[in-house]
Amino acid sequence: MVYFDFTVYFHNVQVKHNITSKFKDFGAFYCRGESEATIIVVTELLEEVANSLMCRLHNAHKNLQFWKARAEGAHMQKIRFMVLERGPLAFVQGIAKLVRDCIKEGSPTQNLAVIAASQISKRTVLLQALECCLALVLGEVYKEADRFGESVLKDHPEAVSVALCSLHAALLTMQGQYALNQSSYNGKMEEEERETISSIKLQFEDLPEGLSTKTNWTNAECLSCAELIRENLKQLEDCLDRIMQNYRKPRRATRHWLRYTGGAVGLVLVSGWLIQHSPLMGSRDIEIWLKQGGDAIVAFTKEHVEEPLMSIRDDLFETFRRRHHGAAELADVQLTVDSLHRMLKAFTEQLKGRDVADRATEEQMMEIVMNRYEKEITHPLQNLLGGELFWAMLIQVQKLKLDIETAMLELNQILRANEINFAILAALPALLFAVILGWLLRASLLQSKGAEGRGRAARLRRRMLLAEVERTILTFQYLAEQGKEGEMAWHYGMTIYLLDQFYKLVERHAIASGEWSSLRGDILDLANPKPGPSYKLAITARIERIYECIIPPRPA
Repeated sequence: MVYFDFTVYFHNVQVKHNITSKFKDFGAFYCRGESEATIIVVTELLEEVANSLMCRLHNAHKNLQFWKARAEGAHMQKIRFMVLERGPLAFVQGIAKLVRDCIKEGSPTQNLAVIAASQISKRTVLLQALECCLALVLGEVYKEADRFGESVLKDHPEAVSVALCSLHAALLTMQGQYALNQSSYNGKMEEEERETISSIKLQFEDLPEGLSTKTNWTNAECLSCAELIRENLKQLEDCLDRIMQNYRKPRRATRHWLRYTGGAVGLVLVSGWLIQHSPLMGSRDIEIWLKQGGDAIVAFTKEHVEEPLMSIRDDLFETFRRRHHGAAELADVQLTVDSLHRMLKAFTEQLKGRDVADRATEEQMMEIVMNRYEKEITHPLQNLLGGELFWAMLIQVQKLKLDIETAMLELNQILRANEINFAILAALPALLFAVILGWLLRASLLQSKGAEGRGRAARLRRRMLLAEVERTILTFQYLAEQGKEGEMAWHYGMTIYLLDQFYKLVERHAIASGEWSSLRGDILDLANPKPGPSYKLAITARIERIYECIIPPRPA
C-alpha cells in the first residue's frame, strides 16, 4: 500500500484542493456531465499505476539490498551462503562439490566462491537496472499527476488526453526483452556450469492510430485508453513478478533451514521423551516433576521475594515502634555514667579535698583513682582491710560495666541499621531474574518492530532513511548542474519512493508526539517537483533538527 497517495499529494502540494472529493461532495464544476466521471477515472488510474509501481519498486529495492550485502561479504561468507543458506539440496550439492574440488584441484573453496560471486553479481546488476527503470517511471507518473492537477483546476480541455498519453508513454519505457539467467543458484552445481537463459518479451499494446495526435478526446476514447493502460499495467506486473521470482532473495525458511531443522529435530526428541514419561505410557514422572518444580518456585518466591519484602516492610515500621526501647537503653547507660561520676567524685574528695574534686574532670579523677590503686596494690592484704584498694576496685568494675553497655548499644544500632540491607541481599536473586527477563522482552519487542519502534535504534534508522533522501536530493542537484536530465528523473522517482517509506515509518510516532501536521507538510513539500534542491535540502535539515520522532535521545 502506498501511504504517500495521490489524494494527499493533490490536496497538500499542488493546488490545495482534493480533486476527487470536490467532484464527489460539491458536484460538477469546471466540467459537466460525463467529463466529471472521466477525470475521476484518470485520477484513480494515476493512483493505481503509482501503487503498482511503488509496490514493485519496493520489492526490487529490498531484494537488491540483500544481494548487495552478499556481494560485499567476505570470501567465506559467500561460500557459507552458497552451502548453508539455499536449502538442504544445495547443502548436499555444495558439500559434494567441495569434496570433488578438494580431490581434483586441492582448492575446494575457490570455484564455489567464483560461482557465488558470479550469480550474486548478475542478480545485483539486473535488479539495479530494474530499480532505475521503475523509479524513472514512478517519477514521471508523479510529475504527470502534478501537471494533471493544475490543468484540471485551470479547466484545460486537453488535460485528460495529455495525462493519458504521458502515462502510456511512461509505461512504454519498460517494454523490451528481459533475459533471465537460470544457473547454479537454483539448479544443480556441476563442475562446468551450464547457464540456461530464458527471456521475457514485454510488448505493450499501443494507442489507436491517430489518437495520440488528437487533442480533444471523447469520453469513450478516454475510457478506452484508460482500459488499455490498465491492461499494459497488468502485463507489466506479470512480467515483473516473473523476474522477481527468479531474482528474489531466498525465503527466510530457506536461509535458516539448518536452524529450523535442528529445532524440529530437537522438538521431536523432546516430544518423544515427554510422551515416554507421560500418563499415556503409564508414567507419573511428569506429574511428579511438575509438582517438584511448583514447590521449588513457591519456595524460591517465598525465600527470595515474599520474606525479604515483608522483612523490609517490618523493619521500616518497627523503626518507629521501637524508638522507646532505644530511649530506655540510653537511660540505663546514663544511670551508669552518673553512678560512676559520683563514685569518682567521692573518692577524689576523700583523697584531695572538695575543691580539687569540684574542679577536676572525669578523666583527671580516674587518673587519681588509678594512681591510688597502684600504690595500694603493693600491700594488697593490708590495704584491702584498712585502705582504699577495695573502693578503687569497685570503681574500676563500674567503669568496665559502662564500657560494656556503651559497646552493646553501638552494636545494637549497627545491627538495626543493616537489617534492611540483609533483606535486600536476600531479594537480590529475584531482582536480577526480573531485570534479565525484562531486558530480554524489551530487546525482542524492539527488534521485531525495527524502524517502527520507539527506541533509540528505531529513531536512528528513521534518521538514516531521511539521510538517504537528502543524499538523493544532493545527487539530483549535482545532475541538474551537469545538465544530465535523463538521470534526474530516476533520482526524483527514488526520492518519491524513499519519502513513501519515511512517511509510513514516522506517521504513528509523529501523531503521538503532536508533530504530524507540520511533518506531513514538510514531507509533501519534499515530493513537490517544483521547488529546487536547495529548498528541499533546507527542509531535510529542518526535519532532522526539530522533530522529536527523528532525533535520537541523548544518552544519560
